[in-house]
Amino acid sequence: MMRLCWNVLLVSAALCVPALGQDAYSGKPTGAAALRYTFSWPLDGSTVQPRGGTTKGAPVTLDAEPSDAWKALQAPGLAAFERDRRAILAMAGTYRVTFDFLEITPFKQLDRPNAPYQSWGTEKVYVDSDDGKSISLVHILEMRVVMKDGSISEPMITKHWRQDWRYEPEFIVEHKGRDRWERRRVTSAEMKNAWSQTVYQVDESPRYASIGRWNHSPSFSTWLSAETWRPLPRREWSVRDDYQVLIGTNRHTVEPTGWVQEENNLKTVLTAERTIDPSNPYVAREYGVARYERIREADFAGADRYFEKTKAFWNQVRDAWSDVFAKQGSATLRGPVDKLGLFAPLFEQADAIEAGSGAGDNATVIREALKDMGVAVGPASAGL
Repeated sequence: MMRLCWNVLLVSAALCVPALGQDAYSGKPTGAAALRYTFSWPLDGSTVQPRGGTTKGAPVTLDAEPSDAWKALQAPGLAAFERDRRAILAMAGTYRVTFDFLEITPFKQLDRPNAPYQSWGTEKVYVDSDDGKSISLVHILEMRVVMKDGSISEPMITKHWRQDWRYEPEFIVEHKGRDRWERRRVTSAEMKNAWSQTVYQVDESPRYASIGRWNHSPSFSTWLSAETWRPLPRREWSVRDDYQVLIGTNRHTVEPTGWVQEENNLKTVLTAERTIDPSNPYVAREYGVARYERIREADFAGADRYFEKTKAFWNQVRDAWSDVFAKQGSATLRGPVDKLGLFAPLFEQADAIEAGSGAGDNATVIREALKDMGVAVGPASAGL
């Protein structure tokens, strides 16, 4: 078993995997993809090829039958709250995931359109906890790639991200730009019949949160967020420095054989005071689509083992962050945790726990890691 390298893991679903429609090693377009990237610039932008990873995945078997979770979601006579819950729980399972991001509208003159982004992965989504009004889903990658000699690699396993759902939340922690997050009380009108979704990065540090309501039909169930601020993902900050925050909506749609996440983002310029720059507020609009296609007969034994052995540790990390915001109300990090590699000690600790090699004091490791990020954690915080 191989472990994905933390400092090259593309934290917000930008994996070290191929651009679809490209030869796995040359990166040149093949077949229909040689004509255009869907939604791309088909005329004067025909030379702009997608960017992304360079590997090809091992074959998988898509599950074309409606899942048991989908059937449970479609049961007649359910109360709205219970149907919402079942929609969230239906996102658990084993998936092939494809990620597509395209800058559809630049708001400044460019010599050529910015390249779209494409990648993929195989991951399992676990129900980490479910107490009725609060559900936590953890995503863990277990990937196998085709090597140059045609052989299949050993599995590469790493924790990816977490999404926490809460019914009628009293508070959410929002991104405010430039590595700052703030806890905000939710109004009674906002929370009524609504669910918050809080997304955490690979190391359980905060990423973004918003509130929305589920709508259901015999064809699909969908949740649409309010306008949400998000920090730049690696796929962007690794190549861009002309804007500071993504502002947009996030939609999750559950259907019989999987689910889809859609983003509609404005690439937004901030002042030093974290307000939108009045003279140059936006550089572009971006669409993003992540398709979670259910797969069957897939081997996720390594991901299962990692999840079970490290679950308690990662929950302790998340609880430490929650306690920081409950006590302090806000936190400003000294930089992007993924860009600076600040999460490495936490992953080292999780690996030691999984290996059973004597992990030491979790509380001290967590406290020191958050301190390195610029967050002070007292000895009483979350049992630390």
